[in-house]
Amino acid sequence: MQLEARPYTHPDVTALVSAVQLEYRQIYGEGDATVVDPTEFEPPAGLLVVGYVDGQPVAMGGWRRRPPGGPVPGSAPAEIKRMYVVPGARGRGLSRQVLSALEESAAAAGVDVLVLESGEPQIAAVTLYRSSGYTTAPRYGAYAHEPDAVYLQKRLSPSPTLTA
Repeated sequence: MQLEARPYTHPDVTALVSAVQLEYRQIYGEGDATVVDPTEFEPPAGLLVVGYVDGQPVAMGGWRRRPPGGPVPGSAPAEIKRMYVVPGARGRGLSRQVLSALEESAAAAGVDVLVLESGEPQIAAVTLYRSSGYTTAPRYGAYAHEPDAVYLQKRLSPSPTLTA
């Protein structure tokens, strides 16, 4: 899989966001109500990547900075958002590749904690995050009062600095 940084307004991102919103409606009866500003995913505020296999967009994921303080831990936190792999490409480790790339880029940008929200019905997603070192996080945002919402966090190691 080839990962490419893309703006949130890119046609491939738009198509994948529509697909994930449809999946959310099938699972939860509605799409994700979290407010998303496309500029939040533009470096240095964040990053959104699309994964391509044979030139086809099959995966995506992004991170966006969150304000420190309040329920989100860390002095320079960010949130994982819009993780998705199309159904026909699942089971090949693509989501783990996207997540790893997001963690590396966030650490390089000075992020110290990544947080995310998911849901108990999304068993594969929650399993991916937990197996990648994410632990229970404080609740925040649009779904903080939903009983099946899952909040996770991971402390990032600082990106090594290069010396001359």
